[in-house]
Amino acid sequence: MASTFKQFLPSDLASTRTLLHEAIPITGTIVSGTYTADGNIKTYAHGMFESVYDYPFLSSSANHIFDITWGYSNNSSAAVSAGTKVQETKKRNLYDEMALILTNLDISGNIRNFDRDGEIDDDQADDMKEVFFLNFTRLLTKDEIKKGSFFLSLFSSGTINEAARGNLITIGDYGALTDYKINSPAGDYGLLFTSSVGVGTDPTNISVGHLYYQAGIAVVTASVFSGEFGNLDTNVTLPAWTGSMSSALTGASITELADGLRYTFVNVAFNNTTELNSTIYFCRAHNTDFNYSSNPTYLSASEIRVKGQNPLADPVSYLTTVGLYSPDNELLAVAKVSEPLKKTPANELTLRVRLDY
Repeated sequence: MASTFKQFLPSDLASTRTLLHEAIPITGTIVSGTYTADGNIKTYAHGMFESVYDYPFLSSSANHIFDITWGYSNNSSAAVSAGTKVQETKKRNLYDEMALILTNLDISGNIRNFDRDGEIDDDQADDMKEVFFLNFTRLLTKDEIKKGSFFLSLFSSGTINEAARGNLITIGDYGALTDYKINSPAGDYGLLFTSSVGVGTDPTNISVGHLYYQAGIAVVTASVFSGEFGNLDTNVTLPAWTGSMSSALTGASITELADGLRYTFVNVAFNNTTELNSTIYFCRAHNTDFNYSSNPTYLSASEIRVKGQNPLADPVSYLTTVGLYSPDNELLAVAKVSEPLKKTPANELTLRVRLDY
């Protein structure tokens, strides 16, 4: 390796940013509980959420896909209704926790409810007060979910009996590629709709949720469901709530609500995004640079071997390695060429070295 160092000039450096996307399809057979007997749905003693895996979660090859949980705000109809409320504190705390992370506080420092249209206002009539959360793992979302690529298909009836299920809906962040919100402390988010028709123009096509791209969290209002929710076939031994959505929000546990939601799944799909930042170093060897080698075998009896006993011949070296050094000459990175490159005073070389991070 050469014993001299060449300093980079500003023109020798360039930075690039590349966004890589990967399609992530998740079928309903995984989420709805087809493999539940094998253990790909994990529940917890605290009962605050369920985790979905692509294989039995005790398997070494299992991958955590996402978590499901429910919650309602302190001023929702479920919170103020009479009667026994199952896991009321946990449902309220879950809503407050997610709202604290994903929405702004109001001027008094209070937690805001999720607003359908994403506007920062005090109009509670536009709030989503009872919602479910899908928290996708970083393994799937990478740096963020690609805007305009999210689609969630499910039945608005929560029964597991396929013959009784109806009203298939597809929820998507339609139009979010060019129209998304930036007023969240968690980053960008898009509004979720059940149809692309009239998004942004038709007042009847209102938002049913939010999708937070960097956080990888989908928030969907419980009002997308109607009628029975969580009813089971007689053959199924797993617990689930039997009743309407309104009564399930207060009378069912979070685990039962998560089970009921899973039974409605058809599929969910999105594209993730990996941000690849690169610095490109143009290592320039001009005609007078690096024509000699510090390798001890380069000389023989004080003569350059490659001159072939011809003292008038130009010196020749072969470049095999590029070293990138810190300002105090500490080696930080090494790049190798595929084959040695001949260097003489009669030619110049520019080696392009790229560091990705």
